Amino acid sequence: MQGNGPIIVKLGGSFAFSAYLMDWIAAIARCAGHAVIVPGGGPFADAVRAAQPQMGFDDRAAHRMGLLAMDQYACAIESLHGKFSLADSPDSIRRGLLNNEVPVWLSSRLALGARDIPQSWDVTSDSLAAWLAGKIGATCLLLVKHVEPGRGTMRARDLAACGIVDKAFADFLAASGAAAFMLGPAEHSAVASFLRGEPAGIRIEV
Repeated sequence: MQGNGPIIVKLGGSFAFSAYLMDWIAAIARCAGHAVIVPGGGPFADAVRAAQPQMGFDDRAAHRMGLLAMDQYACAIESLHGKFSLADSPDSIRRGLLNNEVPVWLSSRLALGARDIPQSWDVTSDSLAAWLAGKIGATCLLLVKHVEPGRGTMRARDLAACGIVDKAFADFLAASGAAAFMLGPAEHSAVASFLRGEPAGIRIEV
C-alpha cells in the first residue's frame, strides 16, 4: 500500500482535546520517515466559524483565517514529539522524511496562492490533505476522525452528504491519485499497518 510515496495522516481538529490525541502522536511518530501530518483546524478554526457571523467577514477572509488556524494546530502538534518537524513546502516535507522525521504541514504558504483551491468553507483540511497528497506523490491518505470504526467502502460524496468530509473532497481525492481510508479514534495502531501493505479502516471511493 505504501508504494514509493509517503502516507498522509490527516489528524482531525476534534482530537485537539481528545483523550486519544497522544496515542495518535505516538503511533504516527513510529512511522517517522514515511508519514506526513496534515492538521485540522481544531479550536482555532472553530473560533473563525464563531466570529464570522458576528463580524460579517466574507468567505475569502474566513478561508485565509482557516488556513492560519491549521498552522496554529500544526505548531501545537509539532511540539508534542521530538520526531515531528514543521514543513511548509513539498521540498521541506521531503527533507523531513529523508531526515527520518514526521513533517507537520503548515498549509498557509502553499495553499493561499493556489488558484485551484476555492476560497470557501466547501474546502477544509480534508480537501487540502488530498490536494497535498497529489503535490507530494503520497500513495495513501488516512482521515482520522471521531466516527464509528468500521470496514468496507464508502463513497466520498456520501460522506460529504453526511457532513463527515467537506463538499469538495471527492473532486480533490479524484485528482490526487492517492488511496484514501477513514480511521476511528481508537484505531491508531492501524497507521503502521499501511506501511506493511495491510490497509485498515473504511476505504473511501470517489
